[in-house]
Amino acid sequence: MSQIISFSADKEFADDFDSLIKRSGYQNRSRFIRDAALFFAEIQQRGDLMSMDGEEIAEGHFVVYYQHDHGKGQKLLDLRHSELIEVASYSHSSLKHSHACVDVIQAKGKAVNLRIVIENLQNTPNVDKVEFISAPFRESGCC
Repeated sequence: MSQIISFSADKEFADDFDSLIKRSGYQNRSRFIRDAALFFAEIQQRGDLMSMDGEEIAEGHFVVYYQHDHGKGQKLLDLRHSELIEVASYSHSSLKHSHACVDVIQAKGKAVNLRIVIENLQNTPNVDKVEFISAPFRESGCC
């Protein structure tokens, strides 16, 4: 069941609100406000990966863009079997237009260990970009 929640804003913010929603890739005010509130609450409570407590457990996806070479393939393989993180799934694809490979790794672990993985990958030759997208944290719900 839906509920209507309203809020007040100054005129300048209200005038730019729909534009802000569109620039953020949303077409629906309610979804934008819901996602913004959940994102803000999570950052306030847990922080982002780089600032959260090292013992905090986080889950999400590593996205690694790189060029193939002999040493790096082994480093990514080692990561899948690492004691630092728990890997739930792993996907590899080749981006033809940008001439890059991309690996997506669904992982869970202590924040400190996830940060170590990022640092190790960033300091690997031919790795172009490493991102970690943390999953939203919820106490209950799906799965």
